[in-house]
Amino acid sequence: MAPTLLITRPQPGSAEFANAARAVLGKGAVIEQSSVMKIVAQGDMPDLRDIRALILTSRQGVAQFIARSNRRDLPVYAVGDGTAQAARAAGLKAVSAQGDAADLVARVLEDGTWGPMIHLRGAYAAGDVAGALQTAGVDAREAVIYAQQSVPLSKMAINLLNGEKPVVLPLFSPRSSKLLFEQVMPRAPLVVLAISKAVAQTVPTGLSAQVRVVTRPDADAMLDALPDVWEQANRLEGDRAAQ
Repeated sequence: MAPTLLITRPQPGSAEFANAARAVLGKGAVIEQSSVMKIVAQGDMPDLRDIRALILTSRQGVAQFIARSNRRDLPVYAVGDGTAQAARAAGLKAVSAQGDAADLVARVLEDGTWGPMIHLRGAYAAGDVAGALQTAGVDAREAVIYAQQSVPLSKMAINLLNGEKPVVLPLFSPRSSKLLFEQVMPRAPLVVLAISKAVAQTVPTGLSAQVRVVTRPDADAMLDALPDVWEQANRLEGDRAAQ
């Protein structure tokens, strides 16, 4: 029994990653999708008249901004390359911190950008970017413009996670990881591909799981690591068959 790749990130990112993963793993790879959350607009777009730069820490933030504001003149500090690419595709000038929230704060301070700037974020955030910048003396604000609402896993996903076949489980955020493990405590052999140490720390102890953290917190790094993780899952199946 070959492993299954189970993608639980919200759409459209789930479909995009599935297509990219199929190109990496080959057409014969079994790939299933079951989002554990969906992105919905929340709150009002803040007044941006005195803002000199935007801070965006997800592609969802980019999508919400371009859907709800006509401003394309504001420079963007993006947490990683994926967010920066989405911003540039929308006509924004974006700088990538190529890392996590701490790297983003460091990049703003290194550039000497003192604001006013605003972090447009989701209701759940992995780090307090605006707070860290304020502590450093930067005029930084924040506004919640979208929410990450929980979605039930599909019956297919539950069956996979409780089955006997190995499952490769890429996890892209602490929020999505927590939502998944609140719904199910998997019994299947798992190989978890975590986008960061913070995500890896949300994987419950006691699972039959091997956890690998990628070298950079972005989707490209997840794809780069996928072939090795896939082989790792195949070895799990081989070990079970030999017992």
